[in-house]
Amino acid sequence: MSQSFRLPAGGAIDRSRRLAFTWEGRVLHGHPGDTLASALVANGVRIVGRSFKYHRPRGLVGAGVEDSNALVQLGTGARSTANLRATEVPLYDGLVARPVNCWPNARIDIAAGLGLFARFLGAGFYYKTFMWPHWHWFEGPIRRMAGLGRIAAAADPDRYESRNAHCDVLVVGAGPAGLAAAQAAAATGARVILAEQDFVVGGQLLVDDAMIDGEPGADWAARVAGALAAMPDVRLLLRTTVIGYHDHKSLTLVEEVGNDAACAADPALPRQRLWTVRAGRVILATGAIERPLVFPGNDRPGVMLAGAVRHYLRRHAALPGRRAVIVTNNDDAYRTALALADAGATVAALVDVRDPAPAGLAAELAARGIPLHAGTAIVATRGKVLSAVRIRHADGSERWRACDLLAMSGGHNPAAHLFSQSGGTLEWDEAIAAFVPGDGPQAAVSIGAAAGCFDLAAALKAGHAAGGGNGPAPAADDRAVTPLQPCWQMAGDGTAWVDFQNDVTTADIAIAAAENFRSVEHLKRYTTLGMAPDQGKTANVNALALMAAQTGRDIPATGHTRYRPPYVPVALGAFAGRRRGTLYRPLRQLPAHDRHVAAGAHLEDAGGWLRAVGYPRAGETLADAEQREALAVRTGAGLFDASPLGKIEVVGPDAAAFLDRIYANAMASLKPGRVRYGLMLDDNGVIIDDGVCVRLADAHFLVCTSSAGADRIALWLDQWLQCEWSDLDVIVAPVTAAWGVLTLTGPEARALLASVGTDIDLGDFPHMRLRTGSVAGLGCRVLRVSYTGETSYEINVPARDTALLWDRLLATGKVTPVGIDAWMVLRTEKGYLHIGSDTDGTTNPIDVGWGHVLKRSGDFLGRRSLLRPADQASGRLQFVGLEPLDAALLPIGGHVVAADGSSDGYVTASVHSPVLGRPIALAMLRGGRARLGEIVSVRALDATARHRARVVAPQFYDPDGARLRG
Repeated sequence: MSQSFRLPAGGAIDRSRRLAFTWEGRVLHGHPGDTLASALVANGVRIVGRSFKYHRPRGLVGAGVEDSNALVQLGTGARSTANLRATEVPLYDGLVARPVNCWPNARIDIAAGLGLFARFLGAGFYYKTFMWPHWHWFEGPIRRMAGLGRIAAAADPDRYESRNAHCDVLVVGAGPAGLAAAQAAAATGARVILAEQDFVVGGQLLVDDAMIDGEPGADWAARVAGALAAMPDVRLLLRTTVIGYHDHKSLTLVEEVGNDAACAADPALPRQRLWTVRAGRVILATGAIERPLVFPGNDRPGVMLAGAVRHYLRRHAALPGRRAVIVTNNDDAYRTALALADAGATVAALVDVRDPAPAGLAAELAARGIPLHAGTAIVATRGKVLSAVRIRHADGSERWRACDLLAMSGGHNPAAHLFSQSGGTLEWDEAIAAFVPGDGPQAAVSIGAAAGCFDLAAALKAGHAAGGGNGPAPAADDRAVTPLQPCWQMAGDGTAWVDFQNDVTTADIAIAAAENFRSVEHLKRYTTLGMAPDQGKTANVNALALMAAQTGRDIPATGHTRYRPPYVPVALGAFAGRRRGTLYRPLRQLPAHDRHVAAGAHLEDAGGWLRAVGYPRAGETLADAEQREALAVRTGAGLFDASPLGKIEVVGPDAAAFLDRIYANAMASLKPGRVRYGLMLDDNGVIIDDGVCVRLADAHFLVCTSSAGADRIALWLDQWLQCEWSDLDVIVAPVTAAWGVLTLTGPEARALLASVGTDIDLGDFPHMRLRTGSVAGLGCRVLRVSYTGETSYEINVPARDTALLWDRLLATGKVTPVGIDAWMVLRTEKGYLHIGSDTDGTTNPIDVGWGHVLKRSGDFLGRRSLLRPADQASGRLQFVGLEPLDAALLPIGGHVVAADGSSDGYVTASVHSPVLGRPIALAMLRGGRARLGEIVSVRALDATARHRARVVAPQFYDPDGARLRG
């Protein structure tokens, strides 16, 4: 298709270079400075897509984020991206795009036949039409038709980044008001970030004739932006949209960095960069969005916003139509009529609903021979692509006018989305018939069109003042403006559309009102108005006015929906940044990671650490390795890497008193060098973690937690100190990563430890004690604690020495590396509690045999909750052991079935014990401690087979603990 709609001169495009791009399989051409939308206009493409519900043909209606029609599928293969706005895509050589929601193409769409069934697909149709005989009969086809574009099947190959920044002043929008604000703020020495969603600065100055400080507005904008970019304390971010305004002046920005071609050529180039900016002050210069007019047939391709028409003409030298009609209720559309005439187009008529029309502007039209019709309206259009409009004159007569372009303007809505997200309230301004920013809880000020001020001189002054400027503001001529006349609907024959992309009509709003959906939030969800692509940018205010008329209220009383982030759609990759693949949830490696790999470890995620599940030898399965390793601990010596166990140092004069409140059992009585096992509870009395506590000195403790609880418990301790017990003189210092821990365990552990050399007196080293010294030439702390039921030594060394200690212990040739699976077998044989497996969100200490904690003096977290009758009821789930009677492993998670078929509890752990030569299990059983010796039935949820088991105490191996005491 030829570029017959490209003007021979003008526009901010580089005519010296041609860019080839593909649209629906056709190769077209544009220039640097074009967007995909402007290039389509220049190539005469009128239909760019299809609407969501009825698949009606859609053309460009806007020129920026407000256009919900121009959704395209951009790119191919893995870099194919769905539902981008053609108006926001800068043209580049090799760009490939196609319309969405149509087949085989946008001009001929098979699904357009849905329009024949429009009477059945009105507001809330999915609640009504498809309920008989059953919704699921229709759900599949409806869902397959939904979604507009399609995501790529392959993984996204592009790179995304995240950045954080602080500034004194964040200015959102680089139009005239935003530039004036940034210029003034920078002059005070403030650190300034200026974010602009376009790829050039200037905003409306790029399309309108304006003089600022004696120079053309576009030149002034470029000069100010250049000066700002050269300042060390100013960061100018182009192609950057502020998508969210959060609490405490924190805002989220998305910067477009590379396109498909650039990212493919340079894999290191990010596609997008997500910024989190915390600002001292926020200046919102986000402009305004032109409002469509509502009249029959207002959705045809060729019906556009008047400001968008002027945008394509002036900025891109692209002519949206050769014969135009203008319809408006305000002065701004007159500029579009004049711009079209200056570009050589025929303006068949300007229809102004006001009477009289503004005299000065009427004279300008007359000078160019443009017919002006005051007090008139558009009541119909025709053509698959617009070919004519019907004008109703003030005397009631009607006349068709041939045209291929209808430029409409119903006024402008301040882009108050970010202000609303900040928690600010919006107020109705009768003068402009729009909502404007009112009171806000954060340090944000809206200026220029974003505040409802459409006078250039006043906007520049407001921006200068908001930036804290001294001296005179940039000067521009004031312009007299005739007030607009609100026009919410032009009645006529045919369907009038309020939300173009979602196919919401005036009739849908009437249905919602008739069915008593009076809340604007209900209206939005019932009709899908302002959802998905539009997000209320063009549809909302018209809809609110129509709802107000239907319900007998004024617009302020009807209210408005709350704007929510993001302001525009954002690729999920931008939120993920580099947190993908192995970086999605980075696993921490043990200090001796390389040694585990060399030993043949099978590694898995355990509590956020990459840990050895087992060390299978040649020909062994993981199950084989588990049994061999567990038996090696019982008969010789095993070596287990326990480095992820939480290690938190608690220091200060009040450390003992603090820990007495934290643990269910007392810790203040612990003597230096002693170790005590303890339970931690939340304030509901529920067990949240366990482990040993070591008193290193009078005011110095080491709190050891489970591996999974290390970070969580450290934060929890700090929270209690900061929020509840700030009077305590205590410091909490997580040191988990600073120490490596290798546990040497088994009946041969003492002899093996002596063989590698130690200055610790192993003959005077009883269970639950701490000794400091050296092992194998390495300085360490050694704890005599056991989670296996055998003589054990937890050797704590600086993390950097862990691998050396591993090597020196294994060099004896008498120790077996032990993985987590075998460790679980060992702890199950001993009946040791495993938080998270043997407990749930209701388990308290009494349930696991720790009722004695209620006898201790002093208060502790959860104590009061444990005194509730429900927490002491005998019928609660209690910790017990199960002996299978049929020599089969009980299913983990399997339920103990009561006589009436209900659940009496469930299996929490089930293993084959190599030392006992039979399967054993642990369970939480209702009233379990009183049921020892009882035979119960166990069944998995997904099986019909039942297993019989005897309820026993949970200690299967060495119940008296003689072996662990050595």
